[in-house]
Amino acid sequence: MKYDLAQLREQIDSADREIALNFEKRMQVVSAVAAYKKDTGIPVEDREREKAIIEKNLRYIENSEITGYYSELAEKMIELSKKYQFRLNSGMRIAYNGTEGAFAHIASQSIFPGTELISNDSFEETYNSVVEGKCDVAVLPIENSSAGEVGAVVDLMYGGPLNVNGVYTLPVSHNLLGLPGTEFDKISTVVSHPMALAQCEKYIKKYGWQLTTAESTAAAARYVSQQNNPRLAAIGSEETAKANCLEVISRNINDQRDNTTKFAVFSKQISNDILGKKIEKFILLFTVNDKPGALVKTLSVIADFGFNMQVLRSRPVKDKAWQYYFYTEIEGNSNSENGRKMAEKLKEQCETIKIIGHFSESGVEV
Repeated sequence: MKYDLAQLREQIDSADREIALNFEKRMQVVSAVAAYKKDTGIPVEDREREKAIIEKNLRYIENSEITGYYSELAEKMIELSKKYQFRLNSGMRIAYNGTEGAFAHIASQSIFPGTELISNDSFEETYNSVVEGKCDVAVLPIENSSAGEVGAVVDLMYGGPLNVNGVYTLPVSHNLLGLPGTEFDKISTVVSHPMALAQCEKYIKKYGWQLTTAESTAAAARYVSQQNNPRLAAIGSEETAKANCLEVISRNINDQRDNTTKFAVFSKQISNDILGKKIEKFILLFTVNDKPGALVKTLSVIADFGFNMQVLRSRPVKDKAWQYYFYTEIEGNSNSENGRKMAEKLKEQCETIKIIGHFSESGVEV
């Protein structure tokens, strides 16, 4: 077969032009996606979504000889898209409780790499920094696998205006930290956040140490470093030990070997899942009417519409003695037809209902 090289090059030029125009069009949409992710607190990277895109688009390639080449092209295009999103969102301000080396800092850094992380002294200050517009997103712990819920944060959910658009599970390994040269037998007092102390309760009781609480594990390490007292030790991460010039005296002292903490991402906007990722769960907060059987009837409504509750807990309502609200995590999508019908039916049994976010639970890579 005789080929006309000039004509072939013209065809390549035409194809390249279409590729360039479509690439620009794609990056315009990527820019909008980046803005959406910034507003809702969704991380740039979503490996599940990336894999699905490549698998779906491979079906358009009819020539099996070039599928491998297309996969490489698609992977590169996704990497460029993420790089562009990271640049556009590099000005994001992420609020967390504690200082560098705290587990909230580690989680924030892993969920939102390359962004500005803003330290706060308390859960409330962290939450309100987003409410007041000082930060775009807050990363706060909501539950630990051994110590249970973080009640103060759940109360902020109930009383505040922010939405949850992601929940991420972080493996938590606690360590005993002290000044360089600290002798284990000389330790008399251990300092840390109450949740960390609770997660290491058996280990602490074994040695009969006195306890002192701190705002965060990082604050505890900083305190031990500042006091310069070899009888003091902190409980925290290896990262916070390095940040405060402390040594790891004993590793992995948490009672539960697979100790994990769930961190929620809070933002002003709520995600409507425009990226096509399946919504797996939503958080529902409610109070029931003061009538016999109101709670039982409420739970029946949820079940009658085909929703499965994975978590159900009660919390006291602040400033209202002996009144409680309920926190539940439910499988499914409350924006579905069944979800909307369920919400309407719940209003008959509940004094208040509040859906504060949809999310797919993910692990944090550290």
